[in-house]
Amino acid sequence: MHNYKNLKVWQKSMDLVEVLYLQTNTFPDEERYGLTSQLRRASVSIPSNIAEVETQIELCRRLQLLNNDTFKNIMNQTDEIEKMIIGYMKTLL
Repeated sequence: MHNYKNLKVWQKSMDLVEVLYLQTNTFPDEERYGLTSQLRRASVSIPSNIAEVETQIELCRRLQLLNNDTFKNIMNQTDEIEKMIIGYMKTLL
């Protein structure tokens, strides 16, 4: 099974998202709904298109919005769903 986390493009795009989130924290309040919001949404869409929900869960962990136990629990659930989807796709071939 192919793991998107091993893809350089996913790794580098996650690094970019992390940097942009941290840097936009320093932007003036008047940019909260302008450039800050736009940069964050645009940058997170890059790795999200590769890995969907797991990208955003990983970002929450990196930004310390989720504790490790919660992160592991959610990732276990996504891994199980991913395996189920791949299994289902194989039955269609």
